[in-house]
Amino acid sequence: MIYRVIIEKGEDFGYIVHCPAIPGCHSQGNTIEEAIENIKDAIKACLVTLDKELIAKTQEVASFEVTI
Repeated sequence: MIYRVIIEKGEDFGYIVHCPAIPGCHSQGNTIEEAIENIKDAIKACLVTLDKELIAKTQEVASFEVTI
């Protein structure tokens, strides 16, 4: 899956990166490359957390893929 990320120069050091598609999903790195690698890990962790929250709130859950 492809996610758009926003990278900006940090005020004190390095780079800060955000994934607007997933509220609260942020990371950072000393270089742009490091920030990109770190946001990949953050996105994966956020998606796992969101899945767990969804399952905990729902009695019956099914996962489907759809083509548009």
